[in-house]
Amino acid sequence: MAPLRDLELMIQSHYPLIAIDEIFFVDLPTAEDRKEIFAVHLRKRKRDPAAFALDRLAASSDGFTGAEIQQAIISGLYTAFSRSVELSTEILLDELTSTKPLSVTRREEIDALRAWARRRAVMAN
Repeated sequence: MAPLRDLELMIQSHYPLIAIDEIFFVDLPTAEDRKEIFAVHLRKRKRDPAAFALDRLAASSDGFTGAEIQQAIISGLYTAFSRSVELSTEILLDELTSTKPLSVTRREEIDALRAWARRRAVMAN
């Protein structure tokens, strides 16, 4: 198994087809996935996910990758620390609002990858 983030790189490197059993495509996380990603990263940082409005956070992070959600939590912790307050849903919502996810900044590339994957890959999520 190997991650592939750049379709052109794969095409240009001429991967031998016999070395690839199957190609899976994992799209951006769903709302349920994003709720769980928030919960995992909040727990990892010793925060109780029940203290946060995970539904609101998931809705506000549509189009975000798991790594972008993780970074929003990290940035939110810095913001909370600088204000001498606890991390809150509102701080996280502010962090999400101030972030342009890759699904926005690289929309055309992601759309092209999705179109390619629909014809040639097994959808994995």
